[in-house]
Amino acid sequence: MIEIDFNKYPFPARTRHHTNPSYYIPLKDLKFVPKFYPMPIEKNEWNKIFINSKSPQMLDIGCGRGLFLLTVATQNPTLNILGIEVREWCCEWLKNYITSENIVNCGILRYCVGNGLQFIESNSIEEIYYLFPDPWVKNKHKKRRAFNLEFLNEIERLLSKNGKLFLATDLEEVHKYHIKILEKFGKMKFVEINSDEEWNKPLTNKEIFCKKENIKYYRIIAEKSINCINK
Repeated sequence: MIEIDFNKYPFPARTRHHTNPSYYIPLKDLKFVPKFYPMPIEKNEWNKIFINSKSPQMLDIGCGRGLFLLTVATQNPTLNILGIEVREWCCEWLKNYITSENIVNCGILRYCVGNGLQFIESNSIEEIYYLFPDPWVKNKHKKRRAFNLEFLNEIERLLSKNGKLFLATDLEEVHKYHIKILEKFGKMKFVEINSDEEWNKPLTNKEIFCKKENIKYYRIIAEKSINCINK
């Protein structure tokens, strides 16, 4: 696990876990577009994100404060990993840390995944992480959940042969929702993971908190079928 010197890299004095809820909603579904909304991207210039100008091989969607993102990047120096996050302060803090510590294979993008990931090439991503997303448990808020059939279509398109999607949540309701959508989608085989050995990934900020407070959490690994390679 990467060790971050928070005296050298302090978080902003005033931070909020949530941001403007409209930022989580696709542009096409908004009646009013708020100021600073992260607009859709059709094509990305990877040379502005990664020093080798290559596209990412790993994707961390909703990377938050970035402990997992930074750890995976340092453990896999030959692979590019892109973190996507909608909260501006998280992105700015991560950009500063990545630049200052010269983590050249790690990039961060402020973006709403509800607007699609068309700027990433098909069959190019080995692993996608969607860990402890905002649960949006109230019925009126569930429209803000990014995890839906449209999202899985994008995931399936992006993943390389036998590429994997990693899911985690500390809410059983959200875990069951993930299973329901995966079953309805039907194009990826998946298994529920019950041990750290099977998971074999660094801890996120949320996992560290859950372990400390003895809070149960749930994990799934979904794999792209070899019969689902996009042409």
